[in-house]
Amino acid sequence: METDSDSVNTPERGGHGAGGHVPVLLKEAIDFLAVKRGGTYLDATVGLGGHSYEIARRLGAPGHLIGFDKDPAGLERARERLATISDDERPRVTLIHGSFAEVGEHIAPASLDGVMADLGVSSLQLGDPARGFSFQAEGPLDMRMNPMSGETAEQVVNHIDERELADVIYEFGEERRSRRIARAIVRSRPIRTTKQLVEVVSAAARSMKLGRHKYDRIHPATKTFQALRIFVNRELDDLQALLKVAPAVLKPGGRLVVISFHSLEDRIVKDALRDGARQGWYRLLTKKPVTASDEEIDRNPRSRSAKMRAAEKV
Repeated sequence: METDSDSVNTPERGGHGAGGHVPVLLKEAIDFLAVKRGGTYLDATVGLGGHSYEIARRLGAPGHLIGFDKDPAGLERARERLATISDDERPRVTLIHGSFAEVGEHIAPASLDGVMADLGVSSLQLGDPARGFSFQAEGPLDMRMNPMSGETAEQVVNHIDERELADVIYEFGEERRSRRIARAIVRSRPIRTTKQLVEVVSAAARSMKLGRHKYDRIHPATKTFQALRIFVNRELDDLQALLKVAPAVLKPGGRLVVISFHSLEDRIVKDALRDGARQGWYRLLTKKPVTASDEEIDRNPRSRSAKMRAAEKV
């Protein structure tokens, strides 16, 4: 995974500082979103409510904030955080439990002044071993952002055939050792926990010497865990669906801001915005992705993976 070359865990949407959850690229995202008081804005990935809170403060009581998240626990945390804004300054808030791929089913055309999407797994999900996202803590192999529905990572690693599993690990993890890893997983079935999977993947990956490069600087299970998480949650399909509908739901002058955490996401965002500009839908606001400052990386090391792109509806 290009953007996680010297990390030890899965990229996430924020970290934890002295004051709690720290949203990545917060100032930059809010600046590019150019929040208008009284406007209508969508936070497509509410998470712990970090970006939503700052958007809501700027909207004020005349505004309307709409938030989506697959994770009901994240929505509840966001609701609690937004409730701390005083009644006379808090905008109308609509929180929807669902994927941002469903935005077109809930949002009227040309009704939004801005769309914010902070992709990836949240610190709430990553920090709970019972969710199965992290390979640094033992837990069940779940990895579902919506724990109420869908196929788990355990079902994937234990039931799909070796060739399909290798393709998943290669396509969504950009893992060159995918076939060796898939073979080892199949031979070790059943695999029930994150610890079991880490042991199997690590042994397979380390048995294949590829010379000194970025593999030496990351945990050998990083790419496989990323691949399974993306596959289980249909993350790239959902992202493409959001980007497809964004030009239709934005008002003229409305802005789209997307923060991605690995090369697969960033490539999709870059291509969609550039294509939108060629079609005359967008004016690009970022020719190159905006990345975290050295100061932010020192404060929140996981922000090193973040890339933000923005565009304005023409």
